[in-house]
Amino acid sequence: MHRPGMKRRRMLVVALAAPALPVLQGCAAPLPVSLNAASTPAAQALLRESARAHGLAAFQSLQDISVSYNGEWRALIGKLQPALVDASFRDSSEERLLLREGIVAQAHKGPGGRKQVVRRSTDSAPGEVRVWFNGEEARDAERRAAASLVADAYRLFLLGPLLLVDRPLVMELGDIEWVNEHACDVLRMQLTPGLGHARVDQAALFIDRKERLLRRVRFTLDGLESTKGAIAEVEMFEHATLHGVRWPTRFYERLVRPLRMPVHDWQLTGLDVNRGLRTSEVEGPEFSGAATARATPLPRRAGAT
Repeated sequence: MHRPGMKRRRMLVVALAAPALPVLQGCAAPLPVSLNAASTPAAQALLRESARAHGLAAFQSLQDISVSYNGEWRALIGKLQPALVDASFRDSSEERLLLREGIVAQAHKGPGGRKQVVRRSTDSAPGEVRVWFNGEEARDAERRAAASLVADAYRLFLLGPLLLVDRPLVMELGDIEWVNEHACDVLRMQLTPGLGHARVDQAALFIDRKERLLRRVRFTLDGLESTKGAIAEVEMFEHATLHGVRWPTRFYERLVRPLRMPVHDWQLTGLDVNRGLRTSEVEGPEFSGAATARATPLPRRAGAT
């Protein structure tokens, strides 16, 4: 006799592997199937207003950002998407963003050891990635594609409108929706190139009407073969002002389609800026020079909203 838990896990695996339903079905996933050829002025104005609320003027003076994260994965998602979650290597991370160079470098740690990722991308090209596990470089397409998707997505979650405001996008305003206690304008867009190796992804930014902060990102996951057609969303909490920028410090991710389930909880534990990082200090199998020191621990809940 099969145990009920085993039967449910098999059902979830089949659901996640199946083609997703059309993304405009119902109000649970307001992502655009198609958009006009050009952004609407109202959409452009909202994105810039949100970027200013997040500290655009101060952000434009930053050359590099060093952050650290710590989080917890839900057990089931690791079984369904082991390459993307990579839970053996992703309990905590130190990450370095070189903004002008378009580089995200990540040093992950977990029970399996060390994972190092160097992701380089631009607003107009898919870019490139290198990945090492315990010092050995990964050559297979799946692990490299998963690392690219994660690096691009985490940069989006951290920077939101600050990352997108000067990027050529096709955008439109959707309906007003609530994220927890916040009434939000929904800004729908297509990301070309998409996250990771995706040619295009669809996204929705939920921007609160009071403070104009980004409270949720909903997005497709077409950058990895095993997640094509799936939709996920990440909520941002407890924004804190550091170096003139409003940063989210807590994050919660759930899968939306093909089934709804919790995925990941994590928090920003450290942040500092303008170390003067050089590409050579982050592009190998481990950090060196100015990239080596841990990110400065965050002050306790100072100014969080």
